Amino acid sequence: MKRIGMLTSGGDCQALNAAMRGVVKSLSYSGEPVEIYGFLEGYKGLIYGNFRMLTGADFSGILTKGGTILGSSRTPFKLMREPDENGLDKVEAMKQNYYKLRLDCLVILGGNGTHKTANMLREEGLNVVTLPKTIDNDLWGTDMTFGFQSAVNIATDCIDCIHTTAASHGRVFIVEVMGHKVGYLTLNAGMAGGADIILIPEIPYDINKVVDAINKRSERGSKFTILAVAEGAISKEDAALSKKEYKKKMADYKYPSVSYEIAEKIQKKTGLDVRVTVPGHTQRGGSPCPYDRVFASRLGAEAGRLILKGEYGFMVGYKNREIVKVPLEDVAGKLKMVAPDSDIIREAKLLGISFGD
Repeated sequence: MKRIGMLTSGGDCQALNAAMRGVVKSLSYSGEPVEIYGFLEGYKGLIYGNFRMLTGADFSGILTKGGTILGSSRTPFKLMREPDENGLDKVEAMKQNYYKLRLDCLVILGGNGTHKTANMLREEGLNVVTLPKTIDNDLWGTDMTFGFQSAVNIATDCIDCIHTTAASHGRVFIVEVMGHKVGYLTLNAGMAGGADIILIPEIPYDINKVVDAINKRSERGSKFTILAVAEGAISKEDAALSKKEYKKKMADYKYPSVSYEIAEKIQKKTGLDVRVTVPGHTQRGGSPCPYDRVFASRLGAEAGRLILKGEYGFMVGYKNREIVKVPLEDVAGKLKMVAPDSDIIREAKLLGISFGD
């Protein structure tokens, strides 16, 4: 009998349910008896012993369902070793709940912060297998994360829709795409949606270069311009600030987000009509696209295989078009960022896309 604990942590995204279904199906079809304990609301459930036993019926019909049937929450890694408001040792509580249920393994689905805590639990002696979830595609050790392609599709659809109204009114439109530290989502959606300017955190922008790109389009007879801007896009001036200086600036920040600051500066420098569209959490919602359904199912199936073989302490990832196992210690605490000199950036520039640099 295999006794498996399962939780989803951090921000939700498409295909979490498909990935969990893949794990459970691969374990069930192995012929070995299995019990699945689902911890509710991420690490909170593991800390406070909030779980429910899951059956095959819980995983039926969820391949196409977005979100997570277990619920999720953000439990920052930096606070994990700090007692809660009642003095509870969170790490010890997680270990005790693991041992109390006599679990063989924890299956943890999440992004960067989630993987830091998962690796900590491995270091504490628990058997852990993880799956890479994030719309940002910024997890180290894997070329792809599930949720990313679905989010690209949604952000691209938004840019596609903006094109018609931008062209009709001859406006400059900024579409703010999710991506606080990493620009993969904005880069891919921007290219797929035909954005003229793409601003990502890894390439600090010069607002004058952005304005030059807009003016050049106008000179060529283009009456509108589309900008895909990552929510974490940063100007060259701000990038040159120390952390303390930047934090102080943001404390007095008057804009809802960076896109509104960029919009105001473009309007002042060009006199053009500028609009901002923020698709926001729609990028994490809805049904997973077919790619993510297949991809998450494959990762889940491989996680089940590792569990049956007793191979723990790994993230199931994707490298060079193959499903691979990556040691958790190699993943935790690392961020995969867009390289400014990467092929995709070079090729985007060959297409005439400006990055404001």
